[in-house]
Amino acid sequence: MPTRPRPAALTVVLTAALAASTALASSALAADPVLIVQPGDTLSEIAVARGLSLTELVALNGLRDPDLIVTGQRLRLPPRDEPAPATSPPAPAPAPAPVTHRVTAGEHLTGIAARYGTTIDAIARANGLVDPSYIRSGQVLTIPGARPARTTPAAAPAPAPVTHRVAAGEHLTGIAARYGTTIEAIARANGLADPSYVRSGQVITIPGAESGAGAAAQGAQPGPGDLVTDGMPSEMAALVARRSAIGRLIGGEAQRQGVDPAFAMAVAWQESGWQADVVSWAGAVGVMQLLPATADWVGTTMLGETVNPSDARSNVRAGVTLLRHYLDRYGGDRALVLAAYYQGQTAADRHGVYAVTRPYIASIIALQELFAG
Repeated sequence: MPTRPRPAALTVVLTAALAASTALASSALAADPVLIVQPGDTLSEIAVARGLSLTELVALNGLRDPDLIVTGQRLRLPPRDEPAPATSPPAPAPAPAPVTHRVTAGEHLTGIAARYGTTIDAIARANGLVDPSYIRSGQVLTIPGARPARTTPAAAPAPAPVTHRVAAGEHLTGIAARYGTTIEAIARANGLADPSYVRSGQVITIPGAESGAGAAAQGAQPGPGDLVTDGMPSEMAALVARRSAIGRLIGGEAQRQGVDPAFAMAVAWQESGWQADVVSWAGAVGVMQLLPATADWVGTTMLGETVNPSDARSNVRAGVTLLRHYLDRYGGDRALVLAAYYQGQTAADRHGVYAVTRPYIASIIALQELFAG
């Protein structure tokens, strides 16, 4: 007759089976994330917070009444996605190799840096430039970090040079002002060794002058805030209208400092034709043609701030401040003021007005009358 298992042994077997079953269920539950219901939770809010549908959450937990959940209840959530395998970050692109650039007439570091997507300081450091405001035509510069494939809109073709026959009493300063160019540009274009000497009847080339400017000026009607150009030569009137933003900047700064706006505008037109990107052969920069040393002096001793000659607003403020200083120093004598601006303060103090400065003064006085209307 078979022997029956003892009750104790049967209890051990059943307990082991139950433990195994519980372990399997726990293992299955552990595979899914679990959320503990907090006071105030609702099933719909939990579903929205977890990015689930209410139906999905009800089915996953076998809930008969979606409106009935209690604090502390464990709710199963869908399994999390397996994390994506770690990938190595892409290797950084190699730094662009330096390129070289040959400076052409009229170029400056501001434009070159913008063209290649770098900075003035970076170019100056790479080329050991002590004075970044002075570069010469034909100079080869290393451009660090240049963007070789930069796309820029095609530049408009440069205006064709025009010719001008010198009339009796004319001088290069007045001619340059009329056409909105510089004395240096005309001297280079015509091979003039002495820019202070031109003769009546001489035909000179005016580089970059716009021959169609006159017609544009005659057809344009002045709008609110435009500068008055009545009485100006047509070529100059057109350029003044196009550069009126700089003109208003000069006039506003002059009014703030108690300088005749027409006088300040005349000086600026004589110096640069109201162009912020002009750099002279001597290294003078911007609208008011400030040498870097002069800009530093004005900023340190008069303004108490750093002057950036390449910034139009900073340049104009410093230039007008310098005119205010000279007007005070020379008691309003325009000849001495302009001599100091052109020759330097020490030369004007010691020697007065140089003969070579007189045409410069005459041109500015004439321009002042035009800007005064």
